[in-house]
Amino acid sequence: MKAKVLVVGHKNPDTDSICSAIAYADLKNKISDEEYIPKRAGEISGETKFVLNRFQVEEPEFIGDVGTQVKDIDMRKTEGVQSCISLKKAWTLMKDVNVATLPITNQDRLEGLISVKDIATANMDIYDNRILASSLTNYRNILETLDGSLVAGNGDGVVSKGKIVIAAANPDIMESYIEDGDLVILGNRYESQLCAIEMNAGCIIVCMGAPISITIQKLAKEKGCRIISTPHDTYTVARLINQSTPIHYFMRSENLVTFETDDYTRDIKGVMAKVRHRDFPVLDVYGKYCGMISRRSLLDVKQKKIILVDHNERSQSVDGLEDAEIMEIIDHHRLGSLETISPVFFRNQPVGCTATIIFQMYGENKVKIEPNIAGLLCAAIITDTLMFRSPTCTEEDRKAAEVLAQIAGIEIKPFAEELFQAGSNFKDKSIEEIIYQDFKQFFINGVSFGVGQSTFMNAIELQEVKSRLLAHFQSAEKHKLDMMFIMLTNIIDESTELLYHGNGAQEIAENAMEVEAKNGALHLKGVVSRKKQLLPSLMAILQQ
Repeated sequence: MKAKVLVVGHKNPDTDSICSAIAYADLKNKISDEEYIPKRAGEISGETKFVLNRFQVEEPEFIGDVGTQVKDIDMRKTEGVQSCISLKKAWTLMKDVNVATLPITNQDRLEGLISVKDIATANMDIYDNRILASSLTNYRNILETLDGSLVAGNGDGVVSKGKIVIAAANPDIMESYIEDGDLVILGNRYESQLCAIEMNAGCIIVCMGAPISITIQKLAKEKGCRIISTPHDTYTVARLINQSTPIHYFMRSENLVTFETDDYTRDIKGVMAKVRHRDFPVLDVYGKYCGMISRRSLLDVKQKKIILVDHNERSQSVDGLEDAEIMEIIDHHRLGSLETISPVFFRNQPVGCTATIIFQMYGENKVKIEPNIAGLLCAAIITDTLMFRSPTCTEEDRKAAEVLAQIAGIEIKPFAEELFQAGSNFKDKSIEEIIYQDFKQFFINGVSFGVGQSTFMNAIELQEVKSRLLAHFQSAEKHKLDMMFIMLTNIIDESTELLYHGNGAQEIAENAMEVEAKNGALHLKGVVSRKKQLLPSLMAILQQ
């Protein structure tokens, strides 16, 4: 099987993050033997949905955590056994496959577990001579355990009454203790066999392979008594017969500690440490048994392989990144806080959009860009550069967009108007959706803060959203972050209303932008870029 590599952008993804993940996965699949799968780390915006629908590309599946999971472990595929098999057979299976625990299943559903310890305990603790009847032991189990052959009677059915008796005494004494349905272990003495059958024994077990007369066989059939012949001596039979008991009588079926394939290894480690079982069964999301794992299994977990696009900040990445193997990073932002265990391919260029870098990589690898992928990359460049108005926009971005538009069969200006209109439809969006649709988190000098940005095609809609957000901030409880800044950017006017929330946020914003706040916001003329115009100023103040 091909190794799978996940290509994923940042949390609260924008159009560039989603489209670049899809396009880069497409490129890598054409130049590599591994399988590259685009993923998303958050909900996509209306703008991005418009782009995906426009170019008929499926939305990437959501992945909220890339930590190692139980399904990433090489679990032992111990076959499940039926609950009716004998203790002896279970013990033999354990030795044959070298395991300490057997799963008991019924149509792939886990019914219970039995371990070497359980079998050892059963052998040491069985003093009840009615154990076969109590456990409804199948006669097939007895035959198998004793290496016996059925001489008379039906091999099907179960022991439903009676006790286990060794006929060591003479027939006169036997008559006083043999009861209805007993299993009588005896030798070749004709009178003892006859007495047991006459006393309505359920089964007689003749040891040492002794011959059984036609008369005894006939009488047994008439009285409904089974006859089993075994090559073992009386001592061996007496020792083995309890091992014919079905394992369902001793298996653990309540309060089982099981894991699901989607469970994260960081969560199950604590459970394994507290519960000192040697093996733990694994179930899939439908409750079907999949295999067994142990504490030792955690030593060889296959980490998920990840490529990060459009970010290199730890706080912006999908959860569980510390347990994943980062293969590559493709980005156009400042160098962030991300660290890797081993060297990775890292490409970071001062352009306005990650999609521009990926466009260049298609050319460098001489790979043809399909029209739908070209449409995604062009849309990403248009949105990230605000149709070339952003100060982050470079000549490379503009040239890339023009080539991509030609491949995709679109005209940039009318397409951009549709694109921005789709992204600025805020009437049906909740406050949370507006804040977090394109939101990034940062940590500077022990201060956590986030910056979100929404773009608008007209001032009226911008003011409506601004009023809603200000009302929300006035009544909202403290967020997890120390401070929050929201950019409401007017694309046509090339200006931004900067809203702030949190202790000290107003002072930081005013000092950073050198503009006085009025009515809960800063009006920033000519400011449209979070990356190049707002973030550097905020960070400079916070680092002082």
